[in-house]
Amino acid sequence: MARSITDRMLGALRLQEDIYEEVEADQKATGEAAFIIVATSLVSGAVNGVLTGASSGLFGALGSFLGWAFYAWVAYIVGVKLFPGPQTKSSWGEIARTLGYANTARFLIIFELIPGLQAIIRTVVAIWVLVATVVALRAALDITTGRAIWIAIASALGQLIIVAVALAVAVLVFPM
Repeated sequence: MARSITDRMLGALRLQEDIYEEVEADQKATGEAAFIIVATSLVSGAVNGVLTGASSGLFGALGSFLGWAFYAWVAYIVGVKLFPGPQTKSSWGEIARTLGYANTARFLIIFELIPGLQAIIRTVVAIWVLVATVVALRAALDITTGRAIWIAIASALGQLIIVAVALAVAVLVFPM
């Protein structure tokens, strides 16, 4: 029996590999993962709005959603097609679901509203999401922690290169 989204999110926060394995196997959890990405982006945008007066709002949520989907695609290419482990059998959806849940800690950004804690909360959340991403990739790709770290880094670099090339092409095609 599948657990509730709340139970899964708490398990994801605790870095429980069995939760990531459950999410990986549950095709219905893709919507839950997308919800986590969009909701955490809206929380982040609202907190940023309170702190700076400028909120990313719906555009930030859309950007986060597209970034999540694109990062999952790059991780799929790197982890499944280019450098799979001996046990790797995964789909984009399995990777996307686990990576979505790996972002659960981003809800904790709300604590940036406590005066004096903004930098420490931002750092803790970033590290937490990074570690959860490694756990998520390890579960989705059935690989070792070291390989998951390597794939996370390679995927992030791959995503950065692809986005940089796309932006360069856009500037050339649509000069300002």
